[in-house]
Formats: sequence, C-alpha cells, structure tokens
Amino acid sequence: MARDTRITTAEQAANDQLVLAFGWLQGSANRLEYILGRAVEEECGISHLMFEVLLILGRAGEPGMSMRAIAQERVLTTGGVTRLVDRMEAAGLVARAENPGDRRGRLVRLTRLGEETVVRAARLHVENVRRYLLDPLPAERREQFARDLRTLSMSARDALPRLR
Repeated sequence: MARDTRITTAEQAANDQLVLAFGWLQGSANRLEYILGRAVEEECGISHLMFEVLLILGRAGEPGMSMRAIAQERVLTTGGVTRLVDRMEAAGLVARAENPGDRRGRLVRLTRLGEETVVRAARLHVENVRRYLLDPLPAERREQFARDLRTLSMSARDALPRLR
C-alpha cells in the first residue's frame, strides 16, 4: 500500500485535503442521520435503523428475507438483526414465516402495519432528504451528486468482507 510521505507532522495530517474531505463526508452523514432519524422517530415512532430494515424488506417483497440477508444489507451481526427484528415483531411491523428453501431458517416480511409505517416514514424522509441533503446544493449538480453517492456506496459495499 502506498504511503503519502508528504504527511510528516500532526498539522499536515489534520489539514490534508483527503483527510478533510473524508471528515466532511463523515460529519455530514452523522449529522444528517441524527436530524433525519430523529424526525422519523418523533413522527412515526420507529428508529432510523428500523426504518432502514423496513425499506430493505419493502425492496425485497414477498416472501421476505432471511435474517442473514438483512444482516448483510445493513452490515450488522445476525445476533443484532435478531434482536432488532424481535423488537419490530413485538411492535407489529414484521412477521416471521417458514423459509421454503431452508427448513431451519425463517423469513422476515412486512406486516400491513409495517407497510403503512414505512410509507408514512418514507414520505417524511423524502421531504427531509430534499431539505437537508439536496436543497443546499446547486440545482444543476443534485442528480449527479446522488449518482456519485450511489457509486461510493456500491464501491464500499463491494470492498466489505461477506458476513458468515
């Protein structure tokens, strides 16, 4: 792996353009997740993580997804997903069903309440994404920005090791 020998002091490290760029990306993502996640929680009564799982399940459609697939989509442990799905099932948002392809496994799917909740949350989320993520940018750069974010996300996803 190549190392940048121009960075020889803490000040140079802190002011390196690539270090700063990643810091701005991470800071933006953290602040936006807080703002948008809090809005979904206050308006819809679900955490941002629950919202993301509802979206994943909505994308998957019937008959649902395995816990392992959900874990890989969210980069969580299967134990973490199990606890989250337990809470979501108790809230009536999801249901578990037999997996016809795996006698030992179960599939998770949206319930009617889960469907209604994800639709309501997504409407709010779209308004907030527009307001906090896109509106601050010049109009002519918004679509390209969204495509660039997708490219970065897919590249990072492909670099991750697969969960076991």
